[in-house]
Parts: sequence; structure tokens; C-alpha cells
Amino acid sequence: MPARDRVLYLTFDDGPDPQLTPWVLDELAAVDARATFFCRGDRATAHPDLVERMRAAGHAVGGHTWDHPDGWRTPRRAFLRNVLRGQRVVGGTLFRPPYGRLTPAQLVALGRRLRVVMWDVLSRDYDIRCTAQQCLDRTLRLARPGSIVVFHDAPKAADRLRVVLPEALKHWRDAGYRFASLA
Repeated sequence: MPARDRVLYLTFDDGPDPQLTPWVLDELAAVDARATFFCRGDRATAHPDLVERMRAAGHAVGGHTWDHPDGWRTPRRAFLRNVLRGQRVVGGTLFRPPYGRLTPAQLVALGRRLRVVMWDVLSRDYDIRCTAQQCLDRTLRLARPGSIVVFHDAPKAADRLRVVLPEALKHWRDAGYRFASLA
């Protein structure tokens, strides 16, 4: 994102998760940070209280499909139905494709209705081959003013995220960054 000052756009994919998302919300609140949560429709349906808590805290909420299909491996119509099913649950116009994968035809179709949001910093907190320190080092090295940073509030990322997020927030706060949502 264009940035004249030290601002970062923190995003969280794949939630909400009843164990991890409340912790993420508490960590963000502790530093008065706003973020954007890209929620799966199936998980938002199971945990509507967490989606409401996100909004009540001033965070933006976007869609991340109903159940996380890969756009490259899913026929166009089936993928679009999955996206729209998820959007009906979470509302709004922000959307992030799982794995960042869309075909050109999917992008054109979705671009008529939704604001497709990608990223420039992937923390890799979901990758069990990466240590928390590797995720932290990578994220801090790549982030710059205006960066859209991806984390995951899902069980697969919990061990790494619980280390990386507090350390990254402290580092960036000390460096004079503020945190904004994409809404």
C-alpha cells in the first residue's frame, strides 16, 4: 500500500479459531493495533461471536472463501460459488484467495464485486518446517512502510504465531510504526 508514514497492515487468514483468535485480539489491543481478518465462512459460522468481537474492536473483516479451496485447482464456477458463500457469512467487500491463487478469469469475475487483497510479506507461520525465529526474522526483514503482512489465526500456525506476533509488534512499535486495517 502507498505509505507516507510508518504504517503496516497486519492481516490474519483462516480463522476465526476459538483458542487462537481471542489471544490475537488481546495482543492487538495491548498495542492499540487495528488489523484485517480474512475469515473462512465455515469457521465464521461456527464462531460468530469472534467475528463480532473483531468488528467491535475496530478491525476489518473480509472473506477467505467458505472452506479454503485452491483457486488453481477448482473449476471457476465452483470456486466463485465457494467465495460468495463465504462472503455472505462475513459480509463486506474485502476478499483474499487461499494461497493467493486465482486464475485470470476468477480475478475478473471477483473484481466486479469484491476488493481482492494480496500481500507483500508472508510470515510463513503456517509452515511447520520453519521455526518461530525464522518466521520472525523473515517477517521483520521484509516489512517496510505500507506492507501488508500475512499471519494466520488457525491451529496450524499457533506455535509460531504465539512467539512471532508479540515480538514483531514490539519491534515495530519501538521502530515507530502504527497498525491500520484495510477497511
